[in-house]
Amino acid sequence: MSFLDETYLLETEAAETLYDDIADRPILDPHTHADVVEIVENDGWDDIWEVQGATDHYVWSMMRKRGVDEELITGDGSNREKWDAFAEVVPEMAGNPVYEWLHLDLKRRFGIDQPVSAETADEIWEETSEQLAGDDMRPQELLREMNVEVVGTTDDPTDDLAYHERAETEVEGVDVRPTWRGDRAVNVQNADFDEFVADLDDATDHDPEDFDGFRAALEATHDHFAERGCVACDIGIREPVSRPVSDERAREIFEKRRSGEQLSEREIEDFQAYMLEFVTELNVEKGWVTQLHMGPVRHYRQELYETIGPAAGGTATTGDLNLTEGLRHLVNRFDGEGELVLYVVDPTHYPSITTIARAFPNVSVGPAWWYNDSPFGMDHQLDYVGSVDLLANHAGMVSDSRKLLSFGSRFEMFRRTLANVVGTKVERGQMPLDVAEDLVNHVAYERPKELYGF
Repeated sequence: MSFLDETYLLETEAAETLYDDIADRPILDPHTHADVVEIVENDGWDDIWEVQGATDHYVWSMMRKRGVDEELITGDGSNREKWDAFAEVVPEMAGNPVYEWLHLDLKRRFGIDQPVSAETADEIWEETSEQLAGDDMRPQELLREMNVEVVGTTDDPTDDLAYHERAETEVEGVDVRPTWRGDRAVNVQNADFDEFVADLDDATDHDPEDFDGFRAALEATHDHFAERGCVACDIGIREPVSRPVSDERAREIFEKRRSGEQLSEREIEDFQAYMLEFVTELNVEKGWVTQLHMGPVRHYRQELYETIGPAAGGTATTGDLNLTEGLRHLVNRFDGEGELVLYVVDPTHYPSITTIARAFPNVSVGPAWWYNDSPFGMDHQLDYVGSVDLLANHAGMVSDSRKLLSFGSRFEMFRRTLANVVGTKVERGQMPLDVAEDLVNHVAYERPKELYGF
């Protein structure tokens, strides 16, 4: 086997057969951090750093680990200087998925087979710059070339979605949909909560200064997203808390927070529990999927957060969460109503969310997320979910990426891993090949299409 050849990640003959069957299925990507402005404006990019490193905290983290100065990662260094610094340490990243994604992108999108290094940096820079100048490498053309059928962006409730409206008529062949991201509404303890209330005031005709107006304003944004084709809500939270909380209790906490008083831990939890249930009710009414991303300990490296900001690559994970108790009220409250997809960043939580999904038919395990979206992480998760719950009920793949050019590579990695996991079961005699073919096609395409109603 040679680097990224036809049998990349495929360890059996059955796996090769299964991958051939799903390799060209359209991509449905319900959770990305794609820039809708970038897609609609369709201006393209100037150089390889812009498409590979400028927005990717995975790349930044690996460069820091190899001693690259921050000036040549997120600082004022030129794109060419940053690319050269990246290329020099890329060989030392072998074994990490960043290494494979980079080379898959180069091979699939640019036709470049040679590995990145200090010796090849100049040639790859020149070749990719020349290709990026072509019309066929603009965002919309790339999405079509990668066979992307649906892109779900991640959007604040207060976004006017003007670019999504433009996308409906200006982006041909690709369905670009917004996703209602409710973090700022739920996380009352965050410093930007008052700013969020002010943004709601600007974005809607409701006065969110009192609690009833706050809820009405949120519902108005929810309606606005529905008009633009939204089918999913996403909430990122470190540890979910769900319990019955009255309107009166939530109103009291809201007013205390708005008056500038410090909230207790119990008050924060009660407000989060109330809002999680309130938002899920709105989602169920509209037939949206509720996605919960749980577990990251954000801003863990304080210096990075203070100097660069969020999504800088300084997040840690913790196994010290009681997801089973934290989700108990929510999943029982919405038993059989709507669809709930659970993502965890720490793989020690797979048993909890998988057994919850096994117990509740309308709960699905989301794809291996963040630190787990490698061949190793996806292999582990798919095998576990398939043995405890049902692989046929897995939510499918999402890119979770800010790099549009990488969507194809991330889905290829997932589909090859899926084919290998299921192909191994065929070789072991655990299922016949024709059943396996139906299964991988279902997980790769039909399941997310059905789940999200695309």
